[in-house]
Amino acid sequence: MLKRKQSSRVEAQPVTDFGPDESLSDNADILWINKPWVHSLLRICAIISVISVCMNTPMTFEHYPPLQYVTFTLDTLLMFLYTAEMIAKMHIRGIVKGDNSYVKDRWCVFDGFMVFCLWVSLVLQVFEIADIVDQMSPWGMLRIPRPLIMIRAFRIYFRFELPRTRITNILKRSGEQIWSVSIFLLFFLLLYGILGVQMFGTFTYHCVVNDTKPGNVTWNSLAIPDTHCSPELEEGYQCPPGFKCMDLEDLGLSRQELGYSGFNEIGTSIFTVYEAASQEGWVFLMYRAIDSFPRWRSYFYFITLIFFLAWLVKNVFIAVIIETFAEIRVQFQQMWGSRSSTTSTATTQMFHEDAAGGWQLVAVDVNKPQGRAPACLQQMMRSSVFHMFILSMVTVDVIVAASNYHKGESFRRQYDEFYLAEVAFTVLFDLEALLKIWCLGFTGYISSSLHKFELLLVIGTTLHVYPDLYHSQFTYFQVLRVVRLIKISPALEDFVYKIFGPGKKLGSLVVFTASLLIVMSAISLQMFCFVEELDRFTTFPRAFMSMFQILTQEGWVDVMDQTLNAVGHMWAPVVAIYFILYHLFATLILLSLFVAVILDNLELDEDLKKLKQLKQSEANADTKEKLPLRLRIFEKFPNRPQMVKISKLPSDFTVPKIRESFMKQFIDRQQQDTCCLLRSLPSASSSSCDHPKRSAIEDNKYIDQKLRKSVFSIRARNLLEKETAVTKILRACTRQRMLSGSFEGQPAKERSILSVQHHIRQERRSLRHGSNSQRISRGKSLETLTQDHSNTVRYRNAQREDSEIKMIQEKKEQAEMKRKVQEEELRENHPYFDKPLFIVGREHRFRNFCRVVVRARFNASKTDPVTGAVKNTKYHQLYDLLGLVTYLDWVMIIVTICSCISMMFESPFRRVMHAPTLQIAEYVFVIFMSIELNLKIMADGLFFTPTAVIRDFGGVMDIFIYLVSLIFLCWMPQNVPAESGAQLLMVLRCLRPLRIFKLVPQMRKVVRELFSGFKEIFLVSILLLTLMLVFASFGVQLFAGKLAKCNDPNILRREDCNGIFRINVSVSKNLNLKLRPGEKKPGFWVPRVWANPRNFNFDNVGNAMLALFEVLSLKGWVEVRDVIIHRVGPMHGIYIHVFVFLGCMIGLTLFVGVVIANFNENKGTALLTVDQRRWEDLKSRLKIAQPLHLPPRPDNDGFRAKMYDITQHPFFKRTIALLVLAQSVLLSVKWDVEDPVTVPLATMSVVFTFIFVLEVTMKIIAMSPAGFWQSRRNRYDLLVTSLGVIWVVLHFALLNAYTYMMGACVIVFRFFSICGKHVTLKMLLLTVVVSMYKSFFIIVGMFLLLLCYAFAGVVLFGTVKYGENINRHANFSSAGKAITVLFRIVTGEDWNKIMHDCMVQPPFCTPDEFTYWATDCGNYAGALMYFCSFYVIIAYIMLNLLVAIIVENFSLFYSTEEDQLLSYNDLRHFQIIWNMVDDKREGVIPTFRVKFLLRLLRGRLEVDLDKDKLLFKHMCYEMERLHNGGDVTFHDVLSMLSYRSVDIRKSLQLEELLAREQLEYTIEEEVAKQTIRMWLKKCLKRIRAKQQQSCSIIDGLKASQQQELSRFLNPPSIETTQPSEDMNANSQDNNMQPETSSQQQLLSPTLSDRGGSRQDAADAGKPQRKFGQWRLPSAPKPISHSVSSVNLRFGGRTTMKSVVCKMNPMTDAASCGSEVKKWWTRQLTVESDESGDDLLDI
Repeated sequence: MLKRKQSSRVEAQPVTDFGPDESLSDNADILWINKPWVHSLLRICAIISVISVCMNTPMTFEHYPPLQYVTFTLDTLLMFLYTAEMIAKMHIRGIVKGDNSYVKDRWCVFDGFMVFCLWVSLVLQVFEIADIVDQMSPWGMLRIPRPLIMIRAFRIYFRFELPRTRITNILKRSGEQIWSVSIFLLFFLLLYGILGVQMFGTFTYHCVVNDTKPGNVTWNSLAIPDTHCSPELEEGYQCPPGFKCMDLEDLGLSRQELGYSGFNEIGTSIFTVYEAASQEGWVFLMYRAIDSFPRWRSYFYFITLIFFLAWLVKNVFIAVIIETFAEIRVQFQQMWGSRSSTTSTATTQMFHEDAAGGWQLVAVDVNKPQGRAPACLQQMMRSSVFHMFILSMVTVDVIVAASNYHKGESFRRQYDEFYLAEVAFTVLFDLEALLKIWCLGFTGYISSSLHKFELLLVIGTTLHVYPDLYHSQFTYFQVLRVVRLIKISPALEDFVYKIFGPGKKLGSLVVFTASLLIVMSAISLQMFCFVEELDRFTTFPRAFMSMFQILTQEGWVDVMDQTLNAVGHMWAPVVAIYFILYHLFATLILLSLFVAVILDNLELDEDLKKLKQLKQSEANADTKEKLPLRLRIFEKFPNRPQMVKISKLPSDFTVPKIRESFMKQFIDRQQQDTCCLLRSLPSASSSSCDHPKRSAIEDNKYIDQKLRKSVFSIRARNLLEKETAVTKILRACTRQRMLSGSFEGQPAKERSILSVQHHIRQERRSLRHGSNSQRISRGKSLETLTQDHSNTVRYRNAQREDSEIKMIQEKKEQAEMKRKVQEEELRENHPYFDKPLFIVGREHRFRNFCRVVVRARFNASKTDPVTGAVKNTKYHQLYDLLGLVTYLDWVMIIVTICSCISMMFESPFRRVMHAPTLQIAEYVFVIFMSIELNLKIMADGLFFTPTAVIRDFGGVMDIFIYLVSLIFLCWMPQNVPAESGAQLLMVLRCLRPLRIFKLVPQMRKVVRELFSGFKEIFLVSILLLTLMLVFASFGVQLFAGKLAKCNDPNILRREDCNGIFRINVSVSKNLNLKLRPGEKKPGFWVPRVWANPRNFNFDNVGNAMLALFEVLSLKGWVEVRDVIIHRVGPMHGIYIHVFVFLGCMIGLTLFVGVVIANFNENKGTALLTVDQRRWEDLKSRLKIAQPLHLPPRPDNDGFRAKMYDITQHPFFKRTIALLVLAQSVLLSVKWDVEDPVTVPLATMSVVFTFIFVLEVTMKIIAMSPAGFWQSRRNRYDLLVTSLGVIWVVLHFALLNAYTYMMGACVIVFRFFSICGKHVTLKMLLLTVVVSMYKSFFIIVGMFLLLLCYAFAGVVLFGTVKYGENINRHANFSSAGKAITVLFRIVTGEDWNKIMHDCMVQPPFCTPDEFTYWATDCGNYAGALMYFCSFYVIIAYIMLNLLVAIIVENFSLFYSTEEDQLLSYNDLRHFQIIWNMVDDKREGVIPTFRVKFLLRLLRGRLEVDLDKDKLLFKHMCYEMERLHNGGDVTFHDVLSMLSYRSVDIRKSLQLEELLAREQLEYTIEEEVAKQTIRMWLKKCLKRIRAKQQQSCSIIDGLKASQQQELSRFLNPPSIETTQPSEDMNANSQDNNMQPETSSQQQLLSPTLSDRGGSRQDAADAGKPQRKFGQWRLPSAPKPISHSVSSVNLRFGGRTTMKSVVCKMNPMTDAASCGSEVKKWWTRQLTVESDESGDDLLDI
């Protein structure tokens, strides 16, 4: 799983002690309190105190009276000891005064409270011994806090090598996340609680006999079994004749007698919803709802409840724990230790240089022979033959032990063959241990952990063969020999070590779980031990079993219901909350911790991930090089290329045959050259050069590709030189800037992440391409130089890594080229290659036609002819769906769905063989599939072609489904016997829905994700099978034949088990009726039978394995436990508890962890580092980010602005949220027309509706109607409010049941708006919604599998007789009912009992030899394979994929601010700025507006133009380059910012990193080129400006002199010359130029400003600045007839008239040399002191 922090540092961290401060003052006068042995003694006494309180119950004292005095003595001693400790600490610390006083220390306060509880318990026990207080009185509840003293035994370990602040932050964040998820769970509980109240109400209508009277309802008055019914005739279940549907509450039954589950009011409804969400007993609630209310309502409510609450919302807890544990694990890595290798302790790995000069790890045996055995024995002991012999003997021993079985009561021989074999194997393995000790010495032998385990087995099995200990608890040592077989498979050994090797974490969690169980059992014991009629908490063993049962969730509702009924109606809510909180913590948090630990053990170390990425990329390149085996088979045949004979050649010699491919290539090339020549002529028509096999468009594409390749090759050759030259200039300028101290004197300002990452990139490139001598500058200290050298080494390593990545890419390309070359060679040398069925030609017209038909696909994407970008259409999602598959596949999908719908109507009583209407779909399916396969085979081939139909498992499945359907259609058997080939054919026909997996690409991806981790799933299965085999062998040897008892509990001997007896019938599990005096429960007479339990036994290993597999699924284990305890002994209950704990806590969580790990590996996230995973999360988060739909605040301070401020105020939003909750509370009771409470509740809802109308009106006024409509949340509020107004009108007009229903629906719809008003709920709801979206195809795959199993279940078990769980609700009589049964099995609800009902065999059923639909028997082998395979695939694998998706999306949406590359505040700020720029709310802006947006960004996304002008240019040019100067979207700019804000070296993966670096280098190169080009233009422009200015001054002086002279002389012959129109226009342009320039000076220069403003020579009247100096304003141009006007055009701008005067320009050019140099330096060092005027043309 993702690690949220970097690895912990190597150096030692300060120890943070969260434990007690036991080191008191050394100068204390009480010395014994500081002794270490005293502290150890006090910890032992804490455990003794817990043991004492566990024995202190009335039932325990009744069975063992001396224990009352033993506990009293122990409590007295403990009381004196802890009291003395408390007094001593008070004396040393002080009670109140002082900083370290007793009452100011939290642990001292806890210890004092425990001492007080111990005193209270001791005084209470004195009163109980003196009979002053009854032992069964509630005063015993005062002992409830005493078990918490267990904390004293473990709090010494609350010391961590981490700073206290870091631990506090971790705990705070974890607590906040768990609290948030709990609120989210409560939201859904409240939602479904409200829905349950309004949809169902009470379940009080039952079928009773006709003569039942009020107040006289007994067990005999009810139907058997108790059945709910509906008083309405059109809905629900109707009672049979002789019974009537009555409300038991009206008949006098109390709430306690009716049970606490139901939907009476909101409290009971939430309680019932939580029970159902735990997937325990939910199906029986649904059956009750089906009988009482309409069927559709029950199915909709409970199926959605299971899906959302049980499968989605509750699994968010797993995501929280996994994320939290990942962070804690990284922080505590030093404490837990790093992972070591799987090498045994007997060997050490050392580096050894091989012959090739490389280094490799070699295992060196440090356990050299140290014993006294001869050399031959030592050599034999080290040989592989000896080890294989021992492992083979272990295998034989396991097989012999597994062959043991119960031989019947008549077989009484003590020493049978199994005992003799066990003695022989024990002697053999004893000799093996002695030989190893002799060869290695005892010290060398026990130094290996494996040898220690073998020695333990040797000692235990030696004691086990002793006759008195045979078949005792020592049998565990015999069956544990199977663990040694793990050494056979290195993969299994490595997997086991990876899971259980770092045992400190898993062991600590096991100890914590056991301690929690003990403490909670002791608390529950003291809470309920005095309750009468409750035997589950009378003693500590029974209390422990009850709390362990709640932990496993099996039957936990029964435990809670029995306790609630026993404590009474008053205390029932408190007890229910207690059990729900314990169940919530145990099942959602504790079990999630096991999943987190296993995922952590499967996690790779951070430094191995990138190496794994390289290795995986290299492996993928190797696999692409080879052709499939079905194509390589052509290489085995001799080459026979297709030859052609050249004719019509004037020659006297015979021309040999030439390869057809060569001639075709020559002709195609010649025609291509001719076409290109003709195309180059303007008069040539495009149609004249068309070739029949290559169109003009293809020719153009070919030429373009050639040109691009040539250009790319040239650029690739010069890439290194260009990059080196630019980086040298950049490095020199950077060094000059550092030496000149240009950074000094600047104000300290926090740099943005964009600036930081930009400078990291520049420095990295500078260091990478320069030498060490160039990087060393004067003025640096030795430490700085050392750091620079380390940075250089690091960057050199990164450069070497780049070369490795490029080599891998080249290797991939070479592999693809080799593959293509091999394919082309086969196509050329083998005429039958790529020929479908070896008949149809490669370019045959019929094959081309078939290809067109097969590959025709809907494509509505429109591309821009200029930019080539794909245009987004209005219905692009629908178009994408239509283009998902080809037209032919769409037709087959529709045909397959119609065929499956037709199969839904089949049943054992309406068979396809005898129903012509059902045969129509069968014929249509076969015909269409025949056409489809023929077209695909003719187009792509069957098997020996590159794109053959049978090229993967999907093609094999298609052919198989087609053959099965064809055979069945041709055969159509009229009589199908049970367990026959015809029935097997009908079962195989049920695989037809699996065709959807092949036709839909996303479904194929689901299958790949399912089977890609088959290796790990297989290893987990082997581990669980090994665990089951160990416990099954032990169970056979201990319980074989001992579980059989007489069904009459009063008969104990088999000889007496005969005759008949009366057995009581269980009428109802929900009602709590008490027998009246003289009343008997309903029952009937049955014969006595001596038999095993119905569903399990341990008479042989096969039956024991089946029983343990059912127990492993946590279903039925309570029944197994009770039978073993009752029939064998209470001590043997430990056996089943240990197996359940290992199977539940480790086995099942292994499946969850492995499936999640495989899902992450398939998604590519398993090998991602921390930074890479954060980057992937950021990209996914940015994809769903949208512009804000909130309009800006009105500019003025008028009425709209005030309304805007009010509606956006947090207090206003919180008030609306509270009002929504208050309105939802009105649905706490069901709105019924006949209930008088409904009218005032509806009236209050009307008032709330008007308030919400006012809210919507205020928002519309504040935001304007258009602005209000932009937000989807506002639209939803407007819709719900409109519905509320319509309901108000209808309510006062009609006032019937439908209006009340509509009002309740409106309130429920408004309740959903709570999520949008709370940030945490919104994020978690977004996690669930996105998880649903991403798991859509997984859910569809589950449904298709379920549909296949449903069709097969109808064929196999459609007529099975009703049993314990097969009844009128749950059966396989139709596909619809089979689907509901299978959905119930997915949740694990009594799936094993349904399986055993389907295994019924004669004589308990009626067989039939001719047809399977005429028998009511089951199928033993079929049921075993059917139910076990379904449960493993769906419950263990598919459902865990949902967990994996939720975990992935939780880390995506609910990560903390410090874990994000771009925080939510950054995204929010960008959304606000985007709204300011995108004033039309179109979602796109022109490219030139991007610089507006970048200038407005602040905070972490700010671009400082004083320091980062170059970064600003790069970002703007990137937008122009990627979008060709067109419009850019919200996500385009956000994606660019995200790339610029991360360290791409750490965050990006290999291929993406290379592409991004290439793009950024290209951008930098183009920006540099544009900078040089604009610089040259500006130099020329300034030179001409100076010339023009000089000429203007002279001309101005001349003109002024002439004017003065003319005014003085005033000759009449002189006329004033008027300027021409051209000059007037020019002057107008010049007057407008400074204004435009001043407007654009607010923006930094970008490459898009080619048409921007320039300061021409005509900018008169405005002071101009040049290199820090002010220039004089130029005088207006005179009208001179002696000068010529020259039109100059710069950069495509408007023509400018400049006057050229006769003067020498060389002096001006020389004077600009230094200025040019300075300007170029400033351009590269991003330190220009100008205001942007010099760079506006860039």
